[in-house]
Amino acid sequence: MIPIIRRNVLVFLRDRTSVFFSLLAILIIFALYILFLGENYQSGLLDGLDGAQYLMDTWLVGGILAAASITTTMGAFSIMVEDKSKQIFKDFSSSPIRTSKLTAGYLFGAFIVGLFMTLLALFVGELFIIFNGGEWLSLLDTVNVIGLIILSVITNTAFVYFPVSFMQSENAFGTMSSVIGTLTGFLAGIYLPIGILPPVIQTVVKLFPVSHSASLLRQTMTRDAVDKVFQEAPMEAREGFEQFMGIRFEWNGTEISPWLSFLYLSVMAIVFYLLSIWSFKRKK
Repeated sequence: MIPIIRRNVLVFLRDRTSVFFSLLAILIIFALYILFLGENYQSGLLDGLDGAQYLMDTWLVGGILAAASITTTMGAFSIMVEDKSKQIFKDFSSSPIRTSKLTAGYLFGAFIVGLFMTLLALFVGELFIIFNGGEWLSLLDTVNVIGLIILSVITNTAFVYFPVSFMQSENAFGTMSSVIGTLTGFLAGIYLPIGILPPVIQTVVKLFPVSHSASLLRQTMTRDAVDKVFQEAPMEAREGFEQFMGIRFEWNGTEISPWLSFLYLSVMAIVFYLLSIWSFKRKK
């Protein structure tokens, strides 16, 4: 299985086009934020408050990390779809390699690529924050963020593999990648804060794992910035801002605790891995 994992990772990283398109959604988010979204959010929500730039930058990076954990993982699965379309998958299946190990090789390969690329996004995001006058994450917060990234990538590897396992052509995969890449920006609350959406749509958004990843990552990324911006404001103002921007979620008027979001991501990972196993057995 290890040779298959190594092969899939190297094939993906050597294809610069695949790497670029897996990062395209993130690059678009960065561009939109720098050109339009950042200034609009600051002027509309935090006008005149000290540390507004720092807060919005950390909020953005938290959302980008959540988005990266799914878009880069999906990009890595392009190798599996390409192998299917070129009949390479059948060549592997007819070899002494067990099909279960072959499937695991694609899964672990996608996880490694997703983890590497998301950690790279974290490093670039931190540089972006520092460049705009922000601060580095503390050692403890960095460890927390890395742990959340690992959980997010695990969950999204399973979440993405299930629909990708039904893809037989590169054109179908490309279409699905475009749709998911676009939706991810909305589900992570980057293009539009969740507070703008109607209650029914907010409920739907909260059902997707990537939304909980974004919430957990933002809680850690923005903690210091929120403390500075709202240090003299009433607690209601801070809580209202965090809920409006998707830093914290509510369900039927009750705040969803970080541990509940963590548990939800873990359960979703297990559910979609089981669905992936079912999909694999169905094709045997």
